[in-house]
Amino acid sequence: MGIGFIYPEFEVIRNEARCIGCRICVRECANGVHSFDEKSGRLLIDETKCVNCQRCVSVCPTRSLKIVKSGCVFRENANWDTGTIKEVFLQANTGGVLLSSMGNPKPFPVYWDRILINASQVTNPSIDPLREPMETRVFLGKKPSDLRRDASGRLEYNLEPQLELSMPVMFSAMSYGSISYNAHESLAKAARELGIYYNTGEGGLHEDFYAYGENTIVQVASGRFGVYEGYLNAGAASEIKMGQGAKPGIGGHLPGTKVGADISRTRMIPEGSDAISPAPHHDIYSIEDLRQLVYSLKEATRYRKPVIVKVASVHNIAAIASGVARSGADIIAIDGFRGGTGAAPTRIRDNVGIPIEMALAAVDQRLRDEGIRNQVSLVVSGSIRSSADVVKAIALGADACYIGTAALLALGCHLCRSCQTGRCNWGIATQRPDLVARLDPQEGSRRLVNLLTAWKREIKEMMGGMGINSIEALRGNRLMLRGIGLTEKELEILGLKAAGE
Repeated sequence: MGIGFIYPEFEVIRNEARCIGCRICVRECANGVHSFDEKSGRLLIDETKCVNCQRCVSVCPTRSLKIVKSGCVFRENANWDTGTIKEVFLQANTGGVLLSSMGNPKPFPVYWDRILINASQVTNPSIDPLREPMETRVFLGKKPSDLRRDASGRLEYNLEPQLELSMPVMFSAMSYGSISYNAHESLAKAARELGIYYNTGEGGLHEDFYAYGENTIVQVASGRFGVYEGYLNAGAASEIKMGQGAKPGIGGHLPGTKVGADISRTRMIPEGSDAISPAPHHDIYSIEDLRQLVYSLKEATRYRKPVIVKVASVHNIAAIASGVARSGADIIAIDGFRGGTGAAPTRIRDNVGIPIEMALAAVDQRLRDEGIRNQVSLVVSGSIRSSADVVKAIALGADACYIGTAALLALGCHLCRSCQTGRCNWGIATQRPDLVARLDPQEGSRRLVNLLTAWKREIKEMMGGMGINSIEALRGNRLMLRGIGLTEKELEILGLKAAGE
């Protein structure tokens, strides 16, 4: 103890009157919080190891456990709060870079919560989705800027390759390595049943999941792990990852301890070796370079599959997106600064990037102003938490949304923010076989299907309340939104009117 001692963040409280000594908590905790002392015959608790994943609380048959926030804090100081002081102590103790997982937890404004949805009343009556048709399908890809007819007057259909979604939601990129085999299987099964897509992330595509190719987006990141012609043709679309919302401007690192035989084969790297993806693609230093890779992927897939370019939301995102739209990309994915991650430097996760709401509005308006909005579809991500966030995103100009953290929550994630340790007690962000087995892919898939089925119903209800019967009619329809508690500049960037205006 002494200098730099950090008091545990959480306290584990055991109700001795209820505890029956079954030791389930000991077996279930991958972090070693609970143990049994044979000499004294007592169950012990080491709270320094607790991440508040709630696993022990959930499996305790007598509800004798609970985890509470520690009341031991440093002297109150608005500038130097307890968390900041503990981080200084931790770095002074170790000399290491702080690592974190999941999304930015800081109390920045959540603009989704400052945007309200308009509704119809009399002159533009609402629509009842139970009795009237309501179209939630979307098609992602380049669209023609005008209608053309042949000599006989029939419409010509010369569309570029499209992704058809039953609803405007997909599962975002999470690599095999950052999440488990069973988590990937859950996402793949659910995507197929729902008629949407899941994304491999930068970890390649496991051989067992080629069967789900029609509902798979394969990612090409800077490390090019697992990328070859068969991989590109296995998916329904290819995604070039230029940036990620949780860590714009840097690469990734999967420690060699997580690279077992399966991951080694999938990523095409030696077993036990670190998988380090560099910050830039070393063959992309301009929009012209990006264009070359876009068309290389199109050549490899015989121009039958759309190409997505994923970028992080940063201050000049509108100009970046304008360039990407001219690179030949069919879809632009924009990831906001609240986007989740398996691991990122804490300082970057919490301080780099801009909110997805602002980025989306700026990009949609820029592409419209330049007359190239139809050349690309826009997919956004970065803390899409509910069906209401989806509806607001589409009205701001998105074609669809990626969800990551919400999907993991449906699988059982408790947001304990310790993914980087590889000791996920819920079998999601881990490669330990005993922990992976805790996530049943059938149950996981069922829960994901339930979640998005509920969202789809709510999306229909909200559109019906606006008097709108299709996603296409909602896209970019900012008149259906109103801002509340926003400054004039924020309203201007978002392209919204204030509530009551």
